[in-house]
Amino acid sequence: MPARLALFDLDNTLLAGDSDHAWGEFLIAEKLVDGEAHRARNDQFYADYEKGELDIHAYVKFTLDPILACTATERKRLHDKFMQLSVLPMMQEKAKALLGKHQRQGDRCLIITATNAFITTPIAHFLGVDTLLATELETLDGRLTGKIAGTPCYQEGKVSRLQEWIAAQETGFSMSDACFYSDSINDLPLLERVADPVAVDPDERLAEVARERNWPCISLRS
Repeated sequence: MPARLALFDLDNTLLAGDSDHAWGEFLIAEKLVDGEAHRARNDQFYADYEKGELDIHAYVKFTLDPILACTATERKRLHDKFMQLSVLPMMQEKAKALLGKHQRQGDRCLIITATNAFITTPIAHFLGVDTLLATELETLDGRLTGKIAGTPCYQEGKVSRLQEWIAAQETGFSMSDACFYSDSINDLPLLERVADPVAVDPDERLAEVARERNWPCISLRS
């Protein structure tokens, strides 16, 4: 029998915070952007996300604009500092324990997130999760263009990206026996497709759906 898929959202699920929004605050702290203007736009994008109305193409461009001139080496140096200052404080012991539980059971753990791959790939590696589906980024001559490559891993796009990933595997994974942990109403399309949806420290709208449908609701916060 193939291993079962254990799917995890990242921001405000495995992490006690949002890495995308935190990246904007990091850029401000590093004085790479105008603080007041950048914070106002960053906060507005985050509010749009919470309402399920995010223009993900515009947000990715906004997120990446300050580093488009950076080389891969320069981007890595920045991200290493971002990990230390911004991401590590958001790590949760209960989240690591939950991942470990599924790994010991032989499940295939997969992080599936709307946040772009530049921000999330090192985070997934740190958490010990080898498989990441994130919003992929276009590059040209080794530099980011600010555009999304392919389907954004957001809302219905998470379902599409996961279906594509499953179809490419030699082992017969399926959503029909998978579990998925998420905090966000934006993930409702995928939560509705899996066997075992779990609301994790959910936003108000997802908490209401979870109550109505008798989905488990857990907290990974300390």
